[in-house]
Amino acid sequence: MNPNPDPTTTTITTTGLENVRRAVAEACARAGREPGSVTLVAASKTVPADVLERTVEAGHLVFGENRVQEAKAKWPELRGRCPDLELHLIGPLQSNKAREAVALFDVIHSLDRSSLSAALARECARQGRRPRLFVQVNTGKEPQKAGVLPDDADAFLADCRETHGLDVVGLMCIPPAGEPPEPHFSTLAKIAARNGLELLSMGMSTDYATAVEYGATHVRVGSAIFGSRPPLKPSGTA
Repeated sequence: MNPNPDPTTTTITTTGLENVRRAVAEACARAGREPGSVTLVAASKTVPADVLERTVEAGHLVFGENRVQEAKAKWPELRGRCPDLELHLIGPLQSNKAREAVALFDVIHSLDRSSLSAALARECARQGRRPRLFVQVNTGKEPQKAGVLPDDADAFLADCRETHGLDVVGLMCIPPAGEPPEPHFSTLAKIAARNGLELLSMGMSTDYATAVEYGATHVRVGSAIFGSRPPLKPSGTA
């Protein structure tokens, strides 16, 4: 831990957490929901370990990382001292990283293809761990974006359950930039309902309050908590 933390960074994080929690509670009130029905996943890519430690000290225990390698470098020591932490993988996952992902994460939000289903099933059996799984749906049908197409989601979910024995708990989406998110949140909720899924991972810093009003149970919020951060460098690995 950095013994001399930047007080500005600490203040930004604490204030951001308070603001996001308040906004989630207000959105829940508008939707007639209990605030406790929404899990706030603090998206912590590129956030240094000392800032994360102070976020934990502020009472937040649920974090989301985009890359397996970054998470491996930042979290084991802190998790060793705080076993109640819950770690989510919210970025794309390569099949060859399934072993590390199953060992490290409690929740994986980015299941999106049969080869990854098979890899995760093998590792769950081998390690005796069963992280909760969300299927990512490409609601905008964007060719550059990961995720199962909406028309293929029902069949893919059946394959996850029946072929690979995976216990999928919910769905995740990332609406296209520049488009109203509401139609995408609505689409995801409809797919979940007809497949008996109650958990919806949707909404980020710009639209999480709207996502809550459309039924989100998990919102993935980064910059609204931690402030702006440098972009990730391109990488071919999760």
